Amino acid sequence: MFDLLDYFSYNEGACGQRICCYEGGAAVEHEICIDAEVETPQAVVEQLRRAVLAALEGEGVDVPCIVEVCVTDDSGIHQTNLETRGVDSPTDVLSFPMFELKPGEKPRANWADPDTEKVFLGDMMLSLERANAQAAEFGHSPEREVCYLAVHSVLHLLGYDHLDEGPMKAQMRAREEAVLAGLGITREGNENEKRRNYHEKGQADPH
Repeated sequence: MFDLLDYFSYNEGACGQRICCYEGGAAVEHEICIDAEVETPQAVVEQLRRAVLAALEGEGVDVPCIVEVCVTDDSGIHQTNLETRGVDSPTDVLSFPMFELKPGEKPRANWADPDTEKVFLGDMMLSLERANAQAAEFGHSPEREVCYLAVHSVLHLLGYDHLDEGPMKAQMRAREEAVLAGLGITREGNENEKRRNYHEKGQADPH
């Protein structure tokens, strides 16, 4: 079920709009709220919705959760990056988890807000401008890049991290690949190497 999705059905994109998607399996209904600060094509909105939901389901999250997504540009994410992390540069995606979970740990039903009866899992901010640039760099569609970044961010909300080049990063990458494969998305060619080089330059892959 979608709130405001009809708006997107009749427009190429949207700016300054909020979409709340209520979707999930028979037993779990997650809420994915997407705020568009910049013009955002409907295809990108759909990929965000699918990716966030797939990551939650892939991790076996079995209590209803809320995830807030802000779609912005390099300027917007630059400001937030500076204010929250002291990093004076734009990036691709920022994740702000509500809980300090460990990888594989699930949110609990008793953490739910009594008013919504859902667990607020956290926020992500994604630069559509940076996602478009990285898609061109890696040789695939912007929708595909957005999907990867959304899955990456949800895993951060669920306690995964890549602070080292060893087991932690490998664990997170394995979960990303599993979720993306479930969406029919596989990495092609030398994308892994290009993305690794991009990260080493400090241009992407923050928390």
